Amino acid sequence: MDHWPFRNLVLRTPRLELRPDDDEGLVELADVTLDGIHPPDWMPFGVEWTDAPRDKLGINTFQHYWRVRASLTPERWTLNFLVRLDGRVIGTQGLGADDFPILREVTSGSWLGLRYQGQGIGTEMRAAVLMFAFDHLGAVAARSSAFNDNAASHGVSRRLGYRPDGTFRQVRRGVAAEQTRLVVTPETFRRPDWALTVNGVTPCLPLLTGREPTD
Repeated sequence: MDHWPFRNLVLRTPRLELRPDDDEGLVELADVTLDGIHPPDWMPFGVEWTDAPRDKLGINTFQHYWRVRASLTPERWTLNFLVRLDGRVIGTQGLGADDFPILREVTSGSWLGLRYQGQGIGTEMRAAVLMFAFDHLGAVAARSSAFNDNAASHGVSRRLGYRPDGTFRQVRRGVAAEQTRLVVTPETFRRPDWALTVNGVTPCLPLLTGREPTD
C-alpha cells in the first residue's frame, strides 16, 4: 500500500508538469517567491501573504503547504500542484474542494513567478486542473474569484469559459476592494486544443472523491 499516493500523481501539458507539492519542490517554490510574484505596490491575493517580511517568506511557505497537505480529507482538501517548466518549479496551481462527495464542485487558485508571466502559462496550468477535475474526478462545476483590477486572472478565466457569478467586497491592505466570483462547468469549459496526460490518479480517488475506483 502506498500511504501517500499523491507522490505519484502527475499532470502533463505540452509545456508543463504539475505534481502535488513535496518538500524538495517547496525549496524551489520558496526561491521563486523571493524572486517576486507581483509588483510591491499591488496586491492580487485575498490573503496578503506576500507582505510578510522577506526573511519569513521561506519558512511561511513550508509551514503553509505542510498544514494544507496534512489536513487533506475527502470532506475538505486542497492539492497544491507545483508547476514545472523544463524541470524547474515556476509557480503553483491549487485545486480544492469542500464536501466534494456531495457537491462535486472545486475551487482553484494559482500564482507564477514574475519572470514566467505573460506567456500563456497561467491559462495552460489552470486548463490542466480543470480537465483533471471534470474528466477524472467527475466535478460538475469549478469556481474561482479575482479582484476586479486583476486583469491577468480575469483574462485566463474568460479564455477558459468562466462566467461571472456575483461579487463581494473584501478589505485589501486596509481598503475596501471588490472581487468577482466566477464559475465554469464541463458544458461551458473552452477546452484547449491539446490533450492532458494524467498518471497515478486511481489510488488518489478515495482521498479526493470519497469513493473507491470502479476499474
